[in-house]
Amino acid sequence: MHRAPGNKNAALPMLTAALLTDETVTLDNLPIIDDVKTTLLQLEKLGVDVTLDSAARRVSLRAGKLKSTCLDRTLCAKVRSAILFAGPLLGRCGRATICQPGGDLIGRRRVDTHINGLRALGASVTPRNGYAFRSRGLAGAHILLDECSVTATENLVMAAVLAKGRTTLYHAACEPHVQNLCRLLNAMGASISGIGTNRLTIDGVERLHGATARIGADFIEAGSYLTAAVVTGGALTIEGIEAEDFAVLEGPFRKFGVKWTIQNGTLTLPAAQKLRTAYDFGDAIPKIEDGPWPAFPSDLMSILIVLATQTRGTTLFFEKMFESRMYFVDHLISMGARIVQCDPHRVVVTGPAVLHGTCVASPDIRAGIALLIAALAARGETVILNADSIDRGYEEVDVRLRALGASVERA
Repeated sequence: MHRAPGNKNAALPMLTAALLTDETVTLDNLPIIDDVKTTLLQLEKLGVDVTLDSAARRVSLRAGKLKSTCLDRTLCAKVRSAILFAGPLLGRCGRATICQPGGDLIGRRRVDTHINGLRALGASVTPRNGYAFRSRGLAGAHILLDECSVTATENLVMAAVLAKGRTTLYHAACEPHVQNLCRLLNAMGASISGIGTNRLTIDGVERLHGATARIGADFIEAGSYLTAAVVTGGALTIEGIEAEDFAVLEGPFRKFGVKWTIQNGTLTLPAAQKLRTAYDFGDAIPKIEDGPWPAFPSDLMSILIVLATQTRGTTLFFEKMFESRMYFVDHLISMGARIVQCDPHRVVVTGPAVLHGTCVASPDIRAGIALLIAALAARGETVILNADSIDRGYEEVDVRLRALGASVERA
């Protein structure tokens, strides 16, 4: 049995949203992962009172009087989500200085959508070993995002909730974690409509107050453990999931023969799934491609490629979001996977392949967990270097896998 923790991609912007008020914001179902710990440290350095109860998975944040609006350079370099401090700091203080954000090396991750949107709201942005944001007062605007960016949507929503007038965001992201953030902001007194769609309307308010909210379940983490069970032939029960999130994942997983049932927030996966590729009409090779919600999420692409290596048939994977995410397949090939990399965005996988243990290195969170899943399905011992990258998004992954019967040791 496994219980899905809080969504990493929801927790990070919800933590920064606490900067928008001087009252206490309490978040339940907090994932205790490295990216969350880094964000909490960053908030403390700005002057936020942080009370963390790891056992209860609860954190209370009170940004009474901020002592700085300049982020710590070392902490910024650890996470991509450092850019999410711009919106709330601009909205409340009219300024923010953010050093170059770090995060996964999965290709160029542009910030133009953030900058263009914040400029439309009335902010100035100056390159200064990162970004220096300034504003004498934000005002609502009609903004058409040039890409359906999750973090840009979140940043602009947080900036707009205290801006004067109405802001309309077109081509906004609508992932479950974006919805989580918007609902928290509304609980704090914001006025956001269109939640769950690609058009958000934000009517600015004078101030926000404290609130308590629950972070939604992490469907990416749950999908990772589900795949680990499938490729090893095991059964698995996952508690605390949200059925609507898994409706998006169901189609792609069904293409490989994976079936589950969901009842009252509990997913049940039977053992010994018969893995066989379902070809498209006319026996055409099927294609798995990612995209903005409700398309298949990019964060599960690496994991599904591992599933394909253990499935009878051939599948084309088309990664549209990031140009370097596919490069990790070299490690799978060294383990015995039958994969042809067509270009930076496309790979063709033919299975089932007998994988064998070797030494590999984790380039990012999702590739790291994918390699760990491949290692569980492989014969012999696999050593994964840079495994701490996995800890940024998965809580005590070795402990949880051992509890499910895996042989995993951390060196």
